[in-house]
Order: sequence, then C-alpha cells, then structure tokens
Amino acid sequence: MKAVFFETAPWERRHLTRALNSTRLSARFVTEPLTEQTLADARGAAVVSVFIYSTLTRAVLRRLPGLRFIATRSTGFDHIDLRACRAGKIQVSNVPSYGESTVAEHTFALILALSRNVHKAYVRTVKGDFSLQGLQGFDLKGKALGVVGAGRIGMHVIKMAKGFGMEVLAYDTRKDPFLRDVLDFRYVSLPELLRRSDIVSLHLPYAPATHHLLNRDTFRLMKRGALFINTARGGLVDTHALVWALDEGIVGGAGLDVLEGEELVKEERQLLEKDFPKERLITALKNHILLHRENVVITPHIAFDSREALQRILETTVSNIAGFLQGNPANVVSPA
Repeated sequence: MKAVFFETAPWERRHLTRALNSTRLSARFVTEPLTEQTLADARGAAVVSVFIYSTLTRAVLRRLPGLRFIATRSTGFDHIDLRACRAGKIQVSNVPSYGESTVAEHTFALILALSRNVHKAYVRTVKGDFSLQGLQGFDLKGKALGVVGAGRIGMHVIKMAKGFGMEVLAYDTRKDPFLRDVLDFRYVSLPELLRRSDIVSLHLPYAPATHHLLNRDTFRLMKRGALFINTARGGLVDTHALVWALDEGIVGGAGLDVLEGEELVKEERQLLEKDFPKERLITALKNHILLHRENVVITPHIAFDSREALQRILETTVSNIAGFLQGNPANVVSPA
C-alpha cells in the first residue's frame, strides 16, 4: 500500500521511515505541500499525510480515486474538504493534542514582547542605541486577560496567566465548571470579554461559524489600547478591520503568529496569477502593512514548533495510520 507524506523535513522522514518499518506501507516523502501543482506525487496513494499548507479541495480529491485515508499532522483540518472526503469514502484523522503548552508558551512570548517592548528594544540596541525613551512597558500582574476559546490550549494559557497574577475572563460555547473553580477564572459573553480585557487572545478553531469573528463590530467593543494576540488561525480575524483598529488606537498592539491568507506572504508569486481574486490581493497588502508597524509583532506560524511538540505530532500520526491499517482508526474527524 502506497503512502505519501507531504511537507516533510529530513528529520521527519528519518523518524517516519523507522516508525513505519513494521507496516506494509511503501512510504514516499515530498518536501512541498499537496496542491493541484504537486498532485502527481500523490497518484496511486491509499494514504496521504499532510500539514496545514496542503489544500485538499474537492477538485484535488476527485483526482485521487485510490485515496482512502488522510492523516493531517495538525489539530485543525480546515485545509481539507471533509464533505468531499465523506462523499469519496475517505477517512480523515488529525492530531487533537500535541502542543497545548507549546502554543500557550508562545502566546506569552508575544504578550511579553509587546507588554515590555522587547522587539523594539532589540532592534534599537543592535544599532548601538541604549536609550530608554519609548520603551516603558507595563506589568501583567493585575491585568485582565480575555481568552477566546477555552479548550486544551486556552486552559494552558489560563494556567500561565494565573501564574502572572492576572485576572482571567474566558469565552467558550462549552463550559467546564470544575476547571473554572480550580483555576479561578470567569466565563463571560464575548462582548463582555472584549470590553473588560486588557489583553485578548484567540484560541479557537477556524470554521465557517468563526470566520472573521474579530471584525470592525467586535474590535469596536474592545477596551481602548488593549493588546490583541492570535496564535490560532488567521481567518478568525478580518485583516482590514485589524489594521483599522490599530490605526484608531482601539488595539494598542498586536502579536500575531498567524495571518489571514498567510500562504500568500510565503508564496508571493501567486499574486501574479491573472485570476488571483482582488479581495485576497487586498488582504495580502494589508498583511504587508502589519509587517511594518512598530506595535505589531509577527512570527511565521511557529507557535506549535518545538522539538517536543513535533515529536508528539509524528507519534500520533504514526498511531493514526497504524489504526487505519488495522481497521480501527483513531482521532477520526471525518469517518468514511
């Protein structure tokens, strides 16, 4: 049985080759994402493993008639057309838990970079300027952190926030009264969270229902000058609205590990395609505006990227594939 792993680094190939040695899979590894342009690499595969930059659309899946199982090496699966998978009897598994503490730590790296002006100070001192002007920060102790999405990652963020002595407000469609009492935080509505929080941090999945959850209307509700952090998904935020909120001083600073349409920043040649949508071009230009703002810290989607988290991703992926081969797939997000 043929399996193709896309978006793989050399160390991942070595690990996967060893781990899959006892299976009946014939594994092939590809550096690039799975897209319509790299589709030929997946032909004849019964199993495909991808990361978040692969786009498994209906058109792509239709051209892979032998595909039976997709193992995405991510928690999110918005890059896979699940409806098309169900129609094609293709099972999909994800990695539901691998980087709770990893992403939470990066969240606080972004918060501290902004609250203590670490990024500005670094740029200044490497130029030999050790002046303190404009670098005064603020304490996290006593500040209110609003956690939008109190799942696994959100709960780790809440634990860390309590260690800093912060008040925590959380918004989630599902509530856990036990953890609320143990960790001493409050569930509130999204409008109340935005109005009261000194820092707002997103930790929820992307779906049609959460598309542009943060837009002009919701940014207007934020406490003036509050910090905004997104280590979740770029599509949760209307980029035009974020630029506007920064210009208006509603958002005092933003820490972003993800951007709406971030693949366009990585692959700028796509902007030259004649049928490139105008709206996405505007979004790409807005992202470039964000890149050059002093009160915005952007990292290239690395919140998940620790040695330990990546090891856990591969271990779970191998387990998911082994389960499929044995007729007992785990972590299924779309049954066949």
